[in-house]
Amino acid sequence: MQDNATEVTAAGIARLAGVGRAAVSNWRRRHADFPKPVGGTETSPSFALAEVEAWLRRQGKLAEVPLRERVWQQLAGHPEGPLTALVHAGCVLLLINERPTVWLDASAGSDARLAAVLPGALEQVLSPRLGVGGGGVNAAAGAGGVNAADAGAGVSASVTAAGVNTPPTIHRPSTVHGTTAGHSATAAPATAAPVAGTPAAGADAQATPATAATAVVPAATAGSPQATPPTPALRTPSAPQLLPSAPLLRGVAELAAEAGARQTFEFLLGRHLDANPRQYTLTPAELAGLMADLAGPARTALDPACGTGALLRAVAPRPDQELYAQDGAPELAALSALRLALHGRATVRAAAGDTLRADAHPGLRADVVLCHPPFNERNWGHDELAYDPRWEYGFPARTESELAWVQHALARLADGGTAVLLMPPAAASRRSGRRIRADLLRRGALRAVVALPVGAAPPYNIPLHLWVLRRPDRMPATPEVLLVDTGRFAGEGRGGPDWEAVREAVTDAWRAFTRAGRLTERPGLARSVPVIELLDDDVDLAPARHLPPAVADGAEQLTRVRERLGATLRLTADLTPPPADPAPPARWPLTTVGELARGGALVLRTGGNGGHARVPVLTDHDVLAGTAPSGTLPESEEEAVLTEPGDVVVPVLGGGAVTRVIDEATGGAALGRNLVLLRPDRTALDPWFLAGFLRGTANNRQATSYASTATRLDVRRLHLPRLPLDEQRRYGARFRALDEFERALRQASRLGEQLVRGMYDGLTDGTVAPG
Repeated sequence: MQDNATEVTAAGIARLAGVGRAAVSNWRRRHADFPKPVGGTETSPSFALAEVEAWLRRQGKLAEVPLRERVWQQLAGHPEGPLTALVHAGCVLLLINERPTVWLDASAGSDARLAAVLPGALEQVLSPRLGVGGGGVNAAAGAGGVNAADAGAGVSASVTAAGVNTPPTIHRPSTVHGTTAGHSATAAPATAAPVAGTPAAGADAQATPATAATAVVPAATAGSPQATPPTPALRTPSAPQLLPSAPLLRGVAELAAEAGARQTFEFLLGRHLDANPRQYTLTPAELAGLMADLAGPARTALDPACGTGALLRAVAPRPDQELYAQDGAPELAALSALRLALHGRATVRAAAGDTLRADAHPGLRADVVLCHPPFNERNWGHDELAYDPRWEYGFPARTESELAWVQHALARLADGGTAVLLMPPAAASRRSGRRIRADLLRRGALRAVVALPVGAAPPYNIPLHLWVLRRPDRMPATPEVLLVDTGRFAGEGRGGPDWEAVREAVTDAWRAFTRAGRLTERPGLARSVPVIELLDDDVDLAPARHLPPAVADGAEQLTRVRERLGATLRLTADLTPPPADPAPPARWPLTTVGELARGGALVLRTGGNGGHARVPVLTDHDVLAGTAPSGTLPESEEEAVLTEPGDVVVPVLGGGAVTRVIDEATGGAALGRNLVLLRPDRTALDPWFLAGFLRGTANNRQATSYASTATRLDVRRLHLPRLPLDEQRRYGARFRALDEFERALRQASRLGEQLVRGMYDGLTDGTVAPG
């Protein structure tokens, strides 16, 4: 059943039909029966998706809307917004994953019946997995201790239309791992408030394990009388809340039958994050995996700034595992809880609220804490939390919010437990934090500082650090700290670092260090430093300041680079294109990539799925830089798109007119994110002809849409002239020669940079004589 309330914009209609927005505008002018706007504004109207789909079918412009696209359009156009739709979809996917027969029974019949039956069905899975209570109960019997005047309508005062708990007062914006989130700074007095998964007055909840969070948030500690109590991340949506989502939920269930419940939620969440890049600060999966590796196995794990749950998702599963999460953004806390529950069998306890001011898990002593905290936050609670017991290593200055997060993580660890935090590099050297850094060193809490390559995580222009900490259970006899610098593994341009090399170097050094308590010096990469050497006036922990330099390339190596450069320059001269022959402007009949795809002349695929096979991944940076496949993708149930020789790959972000024809060496690599693959029918299209014409500057300009900080290419709108195959091949041969010339220029540039850098290093460290 289609949802008449779901709306779609002109851009969405263009994507459905595989045309440009100009074509949609023409249809509106030329066809009197084109659906009328149902919302939006005069300049950006929105239309009912069901009416648009029906009109496109009548016109023969759309055989069938792909299920994934239809479900996404329903979610994006949901009357209550995409976040509400995502939460509802996640709840139902968890039900399908845990109790599919219950869903089948609930979904039989009308939408009204589905909405009426669903809350009880959802309670069967949300309560044991997430400690969730019903949305129709009085909020005083749930979390937060807030009375709901309209509880009879099924909505508590602290519950949004999604069933997401929202702290009563939210006014302090700050960038949180995963989003720009609001934090509660003032509210009702901090009386006892149950947290997710703990007994609540009038509610039958599971008992909390001895190591888990206690059932009561402490009545304001000294200095924090106005802290807003945290609330459970999620409550079961009520029937009135679910009714507008019923058509979407049926589509989600249909998609889950094809792809699986977890994969469906990952697809919808990923699509939402990609559509709103400025709203979220994400932790790359490779970095999350490295942090989880450093922390080690855990039965209980906590992320106090969980965002979308990437860090806890990277923790290796084990029996009876418990995952605890908190975030200042209620919607993100809810999505994180659902994502983690769908990912594995662990018990998930997630809460919404300001972690530093109103900790939802004050009694927790976890095996592992993973955290990507907000950076450079001034309003973190300095004035209210002056006497907080968490500051065992010193009271952080107002400018040292990151050191507050470090001490919060240590306070939530069991003795001997490990915490790994992503930190800005300034936290290792700012004078305002030197006393706390010194105490962390003296007491054996700080065990390692790892400098990551530039581009490892946002902000991508600075080399972030990882701090590895352990709650001291005993002092080592001769304490040392491991310092690692992986800057050498940075990628080129917009590409990320060589994650495989970073992970191998860091984990190998960490394991050797933990076994022996010290590490033999690895020049330019890692060494263990006695704590006493770091306890000077600055207590500067930046690895680059304490590591011996790597040995520069010797004279023999530089001679080989020079010889390769000379050969490449000679090849470049031979490949230089001949003088251009003038010709009058061509007036070819044009088609579009979208029309060619609908006609079967080519197949269009998008990348981003890792599948089960462990193969190299071709990234957008590889395409832009002309390098070999260098990326990785997380494993998924959905099969990866594997490249074949003759495919044409096009990056969709960045605004550059770039394509790449896959050769034998690259064939078999998986297609990475933000790439579109075109597989032409060789009897109708020459690959080099296709790739060359798609690189035209004017062609790219007309097919590109612009946001405030980014550009995106709509590949379906790219133009191509209609030419006979023989004429295509003539153009294709010229485009191929240009590609060879371009690759030679790139190689010459790389070798020239290597030679110049090596000469500077050799002259300054004495390994190369001046003459």
